[in-house]
Amino acid sequence: MLHALSRFGRRRTLQGGAAAVVVLGLLLWWVLPLGGGEPSGSLTFSTGVRSGVYQRYGQRLEGALAKDMPKVSIRLRTSEGSQQNIERVATGKADFTIATADAVATYLQSGKPGAGRLRGCVRLYDDYIQLVVPRDSGIREVADLRGKRVGVGQKGSGVLLVADRLMRAAGVDPAADITPVQAGIDTMPARLADGRLDAFFWSGGLPTAAVQSLSEKFAIRLVPLEEALVTELQAVGGSTRYYRSAVMPADAYPQAQQGEAVPTVAVSNLLITTDRTDPLTTEAFTRTVIDSRDRIGREVHSAQLVDLRTAIYTDPLPLHEGARRYYRSAKP
Repeated sequence: MLHALSRFGRRRTLQGGAAAVVVLGLLLWWVLPLGGGEPSGSLTFSTGVRSGVYQRYGQRLEGALAKDMPKVSIRLRTSEGSQQNIERVATGKADFTIATADAVATYLQSGKPGAGRLRGCVRLYDDYIQLVVPRDSGIREVADLRGKRVGVGQKGSGVLLVADRLMRAAGVDPAADITPVQAGIDTMPARLADGRLDAFFWSGGLPTAAVQSLSEKFAIRLVPLEEALVTELQAVGGSTRYYRSAVMPADAYPQAQQGEAVPTVAVSNLLITTDRTDPLTTEAFTRTVIDSRDRIGREVHSAQLVDLRTAIYTDPLPLHEGARRYYRSAKP
């Protein structure tokens, strides 16, 4: 009987030890990042039009990623902008991208393919809505666009989304009151300078190189987008709640602004992926975005505005688990 009790005691001891190992394993899973080694394989990063901030940022980030993730092959793919970027990532045509929060919310609310799989990694910098006209233009507010030829962004861009909403908020029907020209920042400045456009909308970080270059060789002006427009936009609800009033500082485009700050509308940009992307890769990608901020910011000013304190707020998307692990490890 003592032998049986002894065997029983050993079994209980072994069972208790096994339970302790399981508990310890679960604790380590929670506290420590999973997956040893380095990320490997290939990924596609959908950017934007060739002369836009998304593309310039992506090109600089590609170099930082190659250094930090040497076993990962990175492919940049240009796009028409936020709306196309989101569709690509949601449907598996790209792994990471940048898109504005309003465009992401619109995609989610529309219930488009893959919407439920989208995840946030980093809140990046704000886009500023820029309505550009010749300096001697009679266009002083959005309502003055009636009867004009207006560049509204490409079909898959976030510019098209916000331009349409701004005009409607100002009482302008974008389908009937203007001649809309669907073009990107790669061609709109030249069209304005050549007289083929009367105005164009752009949504991007400050300064956008194409707008700055235009201002240095052609006299332009930025039309104020007053706070009342934001109030009208936010009253609609839904994805329009991501717009806020902002001011373009006087030195954003010195030649165009001539010492004057310009009221406008801003919306945040998000780095996004899906739940298909493994946590190890996402954690490393997120780390590189944060760590390369100052280095990339010397060439792409918007990158300097990435802030670890606010980067975690990727509303309307939940954080990807890999990004969550990074923020947990980076917490002071």
